[in-house]
Amino acid sequence: VQLQASGGGLVQAGGSLKLSCAASASISSIGTMGWFRQAPGKERDFVAALRWSGGSTNYADSVKGRFTVSRDVPRNTVYLQMNSLKPEDTAVYYCATTLWDDVSCTVATLRGMYTHWGQGTLVTVSS
Repeated sequence: VQLQASGGGLVQAGGSLKLSCAASASISSIGTMGWFRQAPGKERDFVAALRWSGGSTNYADSVKGRFTVSRDVPRNTVYLQMNSLKPEDTAVYYCATTLWDDVSCTVATLRGMYTHWGQGTLVTVSS
């Protein structure tokens, strides 16, 4: 599976962006699609996860209530709607897949569990 992330850009604080992650092939066999982000000089951190079958979700505390992850099954695409953006949301955002399908479990937040990664898309939030 190849993943292509897009939708990043420059936005002012308080603004919104919607990221997309398109899979090159059917991902019906994938358990979970995850979003991670990496700010300059920092580690890659969990943002959100979506169980492909059923659509249940999990979010990092820092984005709860502001970010929403969703999917378009026919298009093999996952989205990350980001609202009320803050300067601290500035990072390269990555999508990834794992066979693990229990998003409520901490395991779904571990980047080591994800086997396929997109190339990343840069989100910059100005103050």
